[in-house]
Amino acid sequence: MFTLPLGDHAQLRPLEPWQAPEFLAHIDRARASVDPWIPWATFSTDLDSATATLQRYADRLATDTGGICGIWLDGTLVGGVMFTRFDSASGVCEIGCWLESAGEGRGLVARACRSLIGWAFQERGMSRVEWWAAAGNTRSIEVARRLGMTRDGVLRQHSSYRGVRHDIEVWSVLSEEWPPLGEVPVSGVQAELDRLMDVFVGAFTNTGDRRPDLGVIRDVFVPQGRIIANVGDEPVIYDLDAFIEPRQKMLTDGTLTEFSEWEVAERTEIFGSIAHRFSEYRKSGFHNGKWFEGSGHKTTQFLRTPSGWKMSSLAWDDAPATVAE
Repeated sequence: MFTLPLGDHAQLRPLEPWQAPEFLAHIDRARASVDPWIPWATFSTDLDSATATLQRYADRLATDTGGICGIWLDGTLVGGVMFTRFDSASGVCEIGCWLESAGEGRGLVARACRSLIGWAFQERGMSRVEWWAAAGNTRSIEVARRLGMTRDGVLRQHSSYRGVRHDIEVWSVLSEEWPPLGEVPVSGVQAELDRLMDVFVGAFTNTGDRRPDLGVIRDVFVPQGRIIANVGDEPVIYDLDAFIEPRQKMLTDGTLTEFSEWEVAERTEIFGSIAHRFSEYRKSGFHNGKWFEGSGHKTTQFLRTPSGWKMSSLAWDDAPATVAE
């Protein structure tokens, strides 16, 4: 059985029917975030149904029409990627992904998807790789964008799930748009900046059993970095310690629970040894026991240093949050 390192103590390897108990335990942990978007998660509710799900993909692999791989982080299954369709005759395939909260904020899905896309083009000679996502699944759409895919269009009310018709966005990348073997579909610099932002955003997550670790912010910033909140009449400027300490407390003392934040769009410009990223983000969680949802924008500056790319400054501006009564 092959094992492909993804970095950050993560591995990509085949997910097979004999692993159904581990798969079911993982899906139970991931159900709240996966179930709304991936119908087979709805049907994998016990050992028999979980085995049947994996057997369907094993059958597709045997007939060269699909396949599924898991992502393991520190030895625990946290997500995966799959060919939902694979048609070697037409040269067109479709990939998909899923992830539980414990694997978020590390760029694992993007790295795993790049591996599958590269294999489809370079080893199997496919012409087109597609990505289908419900129009409301902003995280999935952001992955497609990061993979360098183009939005082809929207299939209006294409799919029915739990009695609701959903629009489906179709994204794709063509073989001639994919770089040669050994390169990534975006520049190496872009991929590294994506990773730094994933680490920064993921540091705040405390959903499920995940414990936030804002200390990693020191790893992605230069020591003299500044983080700026545009609130009130004038901005508040923090050094790293002043920013990290009160937020680590809020995220661990019960003030802010089930919190997560994620990018929904970004524009990155790279100029030699400096770079700038303008991001749109969303966030949600419980603040003092009340559910809230919010959004806003970030502007982030990066520098190339002797130890690699680092953030040098970040400023954000929140839109008014929606708080449940």
